[in-house]
Amino acid sequence: MRLAFMGTPEFAVPSLSALMQSGGHEILLVVTQPDKPQGRGMHLQSPPVKATAVQSGLEVLQPASLKGAAALKDMLISSRLDAVIVVAYGKMIPEDWLPITRLGFINIHASLLPELRGAAPINRAIIEGKSTTGISIMRIEAAMDAGPVFRQTSTPIGDEEDAVGLSRRLSVLGAEKIIEVLPLIEKGSLQPRPQDHTRATYAPMLRKEEGEIDWNQDARTICNRVRGLVPWPCAYTYLHGRMLKILRASSEQAHHGYAPGTMIKERRGIRIACRDGFIVPLDLQMEGKKAAGCEAFSCGLRTDRDILGR
Repeated sequence: MRLAFMGTPEFAVPSLSALMQSGGHEILLVVTQPDKPQGRGMHLQSPPVKATAVQSGLEVLQPASLKGAAALKDMLISSRLDAVIVVAYGKMIPEDWLPITRLGFINIHASLLPELRGAAPINRAIIEGKSTTGISIMRIEAAMDAGPVFRQTSTPIGDEEDAVGLSRRLSVLGAEKIIEVLPLIEKGSLQPRPQDHTRATYAPMLRKEEGEIDWNQDARTICNRVRGLVPWPCAYTYLHGRMLKILRASSEQAHHGYAPGTMIKERRGIRIACRDGFIVPLDLQMEGKKAAGCEAFSCGLRTDRDILGR
């Protein structure tokens, strides 16, 4: 098949690599987002998809916006593409672009649609405490993530699995499934099924303020937030006015008489009281410092008890 590929983050790389290695597809063009300044030095960094494509000698375009990108649209039309594969590109595809290829724009979405439409389905699945998620391969329509679905594959979410690990697993699963279904789509032997829009739920983009922990919540809810908000914005609280990120934690159900947010120093770590038990941080990062394990962190505490929060 004659294909173009649109994607940006690490999540999209396994799909691009699988398509390049499959032997049955020709990738004529890769479209990704512009390089962005990152790190303390704010040096320009290429998106992972660009790095992979350039290393493989593929043509790469990085438009700042698809609106008004007439030259790119014309290039896609003149390339006589069978389909455009979209994986976490990060921008909506203009509606007037959707008919320009023979089989349309085919998207790999990291949820079991119509659940968790939107930008952050992996994070939201964990934050909401779901036990199962998956991959949907669907045809893009004008409304966000509302197009018909060719195939879905489910997978359990591990009790301790965080968004980084789940993203890695789903990226590989999506790559495997797109290779399986593309020949069937090309032959016409796999037809997409419309979604039940009445069952739609949404996974909006993460906001930094969502990371602040409310210690009045139950332990499982807080742990789900810790797992779901890595690597950004991370679950955080405040200790003596400085931000304290909790990068990894477990929970304990227990009756206690502590006020929510009370941090108790122990011989090899700390526990933090919440509504129905304790959060036991495993990895933490104090503002301006490197991440540390719980035992090393507790050694630096001046008192055996403290109250976390603003």
